[in-house]
Amino acid sequence: MTEHPLKIYEKLDPELLQHVEKSRDFAFDEGALPRKYKLLIGMAFDASYGAVNGVISLAQQAIEAGATKEEITEALRVAQHLSGVGCVYTAAQALKELFG
Repeated sequence: MTEHPLKIYEKLDPELLQHVEKSRDFAFDEGALPRKYKLLIGMAFDASYGAVNGVISLAQQAIEAGATKEEITEALRVAQHLSGVGCVYTAAQALKELFG
C-alpha cells in the first residue's frame, strides 16, 4: 500500500482525521478481545465490502499482532459464508500482494 488513504485530510480537515484515528484506536485497542481478533474481524468486513486495500492493511496489522495465515484464511471463510463469494475475490487480490 502506498500513501495513507486519508492523508488529504491532514490539509483539508485535520480535526476529522484526528476523530477517525481516535475511533480506530478505540475499536482496535486491546480489550476483552485481543487486538489480533479485532483486526481479523475488520479484515473480514473489508473483504465483504470489496475494500482490497483495507484487507491488505488489516491483514498486515493482524500479522504484526500475532495472527497466522491460517487465522486470516479462516476469518475469510466466515466472511464468505455470511456475505458471499465476492469477498473471496476481494481477499484473493489482497492476499496475493501479502503472500504471493
